[in-house]
Amino acid sequence: MRLSPPDPGRPVDLDADLTDPAYYVDGEPHAVWHELRRTAPVSLRQTGAGIEYWSVTRHADVDRVLRDHRSFTSTRGTFLNMLGRSDPAAGRQLAATDPPRHTAMRSPLHQTLSLRTTAGEDPMIRQRVRALLAPAVEAGEMDVAAVMSGLPVAVLGGMMALPSDDWQQLTDLAAMAVAPDEPARMLPKGPQATLQRAHRALFAYFQDKAHERREHPGSDLMSTLLDLRIDDQPDPGGMVSNCYSLMVGAATWPHAAAAGLYELAASGRYAEFAGRPELLDPLIEEVFRWASPANHFLRHTMTEVELGGVRLPAGAPVVVWLGSANRDATVFTDPYAFDPTRWPNRHLAFGSGPHNCLGAPLARRMIRHVFTEMFDLVTDVAPAGPPSHVASNFVAGYRHAPLKLEVSQHG
Repeated sequence: MRLSPPDPGRPVDLDADLTDPAYYVDGEPHAVWHELRRTAPVSLRQTGAGIEYWSVTRHADVDRVLRDHRSFTSTRGTFLNMLGRSDPAAGRQLAATDPPRHTAMRSPLHQTLSLRTTAGEDPMIRQRVRALLAPAVEAGEMDVAAVMSGLPVAVLGGMMALPSDDWQQLTDLAAMAVAPDEPARMLPKGPQATLQRAHRALFAYFQDKAHERREHPGSDLMSTLLDLRIDDQPDPGGMVSNCYSLMVGAATWPHAAAAGLYELAASGRYAEFAGRPELLDPLIEEVFRWASPANHFLRHTMTEVELGGVRLPAGAPVVVWLGSANRDATVFTDPYAFDPTRWPNRHLAFGSGPHNCLGAPLARRMIRHVFTEMFDLVTDVAPAGPPSHVASNFVAGYRHAPLKLEVSQHG
């Protein structure tokens, strides 16, 4: 989506359909959220199809919805495309399960993807990052959105012991799943057909791999998922569902790297921060706040509940906007400034509470290697043209973001 700040001199269209993927190509969602935080932080809105939902825009309220699983359930769907429908993954996929079942499912995966455990993946991640950057460094230019898009599958593919010949296919399918309205990937029959195709193809792929892995188990991430037991029973279907969830969730991460690199280039501050390794941690957190690559999450109220001074009925769909929460001026000083020195940084880019992104440690590690390798190989960057934006109400990111590179002599 456009990352531009609201302009006080420009009228705000509060009737804009925030669920319309096309709106995020050239609309002004940040201007709408800014006004909603000020005047109606919890408000009843409609999709273009006339389905009502409650929109939540302030940091404190978004945090409450995500943390309070007793009042706001995930089992009826976690994305806007599930509005008005039941979620077949409820109780089997981590994202669509509430505690205590969610806790039992998450614990072994949390250990596998923890910061300490993923430290052992550093050499592999660094090698994959450098391999992705190599053609761009040689050419002296890159579309940073395109280059970064291959990173999550390259890393997860290695951790799951998936054949490297499959990585491009998985990258394409994951991109179709998070942005089925994106013209370059949309099938002729439209976004719903695109989403179904991606969904079925990814599930079929992981079902096949699960069968192979049962025959030849290993110590990889997929084997860990396959060993997952719920109520002392194996759950191979849950393994497939969670592989899908991990792959699709990771498809949002490269948009953070692309947005951060492009913003450093556009602001002329790349060289400054390339020479300040002590600021790498706050830079990474600001990259995620700034990009907020996962734009929304969906919940449903379990009972009648008060939120932000508004009474919500039982069974109501509630959409929290992470990009809005991460620009809340009550939490972030000068929220529309990209400030790589910002610390502490209480962003909600990875969600909050029991459903806080399981892959967050790995995502941070990947982005750290992107910036470390870029700073080592490239002395400066500059925009080579304006960026364009992905057509998606879920993933916030660039479709294209061209950069010119000044390559380090020792790189």
